[in-house]
Amino acid sequence: MLARLREKHFERWIPGYLRHLAKTSLGGAKVPGTRHLLFAFCDHYEPLWAGSTGKADIETGQRRVDQWHELYPRLADRYTDADGRHPQHSFFFPGEEYHPGFFDKLEDLVRRGYGEVELHLHHQDDTEASLEAKIRDAVEIYAERGHFSRAADGSPRYAFIHGNWALANGRPDGRQCGVDAELPLLFRTGCYADMTFPSCPDVTQPQRVNEIYWPVGDLKRKRAYENGLPAQVGHSLSDRLLMITGPLSLAYDPRRRRPRLEYGAVTADDPANSSRIKTWVDANIHVAGRPEWVFVKVYTHGAPDRQADSLLGAGGHALHRALAQFNDGEHWKLHYVTAREMYNVAQAAMAGRSGDAGEFRDFACPPPPIRAEALRSAAE
Repeated sequence: MLARLREKHFERWIPGYLRHLAKTSLGGAKVPGTRHLLFAFCDHYEPLWAGSTGKADIETGQRRVDQWHELYPRLADRYTDADGRHPQHSFFFPGEEYHPGFFDKLEDLVRRGYGEVELHLHHQDDTEASLEAKIRDAVEIYAERGHFSRAADGSPRYAFIHGNWALANGRPDGRQCGVDAELPLLFRTGCYADMTFPSCPDVTQPQRVNEIYWPVGDLKRKRAYENGLPAQVGHSLSDRLLMITGPLSLAYDPRRRRPRLEYGAVTADDPANSSRIKTWVDANIHVAGRPEWVFVKVYTHGAPDRQADSLLGAGGHALHRALAQFNDGEHWKLHYVTAREMYNVAQAAMAGRSGDAGEFRDFACPPPPIRAEALRSAAE
């Protein structure tokens, strides 16, 4: 039992979790009026995943992407949020797995309004120079195909998830990364938000939980994501990326009738249900000063066959049926958002905006060209 507890690395995050519970309890007065649930499904989308056996072949990867292209619209078209919008899927696609045929199909989903593509990357034994070259190569390829938002000067802006969780060289052994100064490197290549965490029960899990925050201190140090300034109304930073974390909680599992560790991973073995979704919402992740806008970012590894079968079938339907409990129009309004749109709503909150959160999906970062063109065509 003790060994199993050590494997969960509770010592890294329980103090932060207890602080979060205390803060939530002290500030836990009922929020008046309608609350808004921002729901982002972030997929570490790896068509070539093959477990410990290495990489799948291109044919297998293409079959997996084709399945998503065929079946995801059938699922998503059955559900809408408070704005009449279908579920949004954020495909964090690994730069090292890029293949033109994969993107041909994902781009059709983006054009049809089912989600957006962001950057995922697995890397190891890198220097700053070698990592920057890998990121810039991937950003250039994705941007040339019309993905990623654009800054005022036309440069690409993107959200990021680190492969194997090892952001900023976060593993004690230095494996699966190698670059302490990854946060400023990401920012200078156009990254506006990191969405890697929670990584629990992995050793890379930070002490900060259930927060949207700005990393502070020496951002070139190892695990620079550990210290942060909570996002709050009236205060925003323009010289670094934003950390947007998903729910991390100790909860009760009524199905198994025992406590569980909840960290927002949606899998074939652990699909979403009403109890899990309530736990995600109860994590109460929000911009300080805007508690009526609640952010829920969960993740999956959706490309491998067993996961896809669940997410595109019974597991996916269960997720969206359960989310409907937070879309009664009086107490709650549900807003399906992409990773970019979730960042934009957070920025709107920091800028003092209020009211209907769904109005701020494009507040700071505009839609990527491929999506903007599709919207213009639909409007004509």
